[in-house]
Amino acid sequence: MPDILHRFFVKAGPEKVFSAFTTPAGLNAWWPLESAGKPALNEIYRFYFGAEYDWRAKVIHTEPNKECTWQMTEAMHDWMPTQIGFALTPERDGTAVYFFHNNWQQANEHFAISNFCWGQLLQGLKNYCETGIIVPFEKRN
Repeated sequence: MPDILHRFFVKAGPEKVFSAFTTPAGLNAWWPLESAGKPALNEIYRFYFGAEYDWRAKVIHTEPNKECTWQMTEAMHDWMPTQIGFALTPERDGTAVYFFHNNWQQANEHFAISNFCWGQLLQGLKNYCETGIIVPFEKRN
């Protein structure tokens, strides 16, 4: 099964990056229009992108300020049953981020589009953590 992988550096501590990935305020700054959930085992997150895209994911692994993995439970067909997550490593002057979106059924056109979109969205997460800049939802790809 193909996987989407990204590794990048953020000039912010692991706590701030973890919060951007796992709190509704942090997530809403760079990914969905609205979200709900908390990084606790078996917790259900809501990722709302509009009426047609009201998705859910279950936390299947988490370590505070280090890692979190979600199993998609409600999403478009190609995202089922993928897993999305990250691992953070503190480094001098910031945090190394290892992001993954695993277990795609095939490397199809939607896989390629999602990979490109993740790159852009993760740049938004980086900018948010480093500068506080929030790209309005309508302008996110």
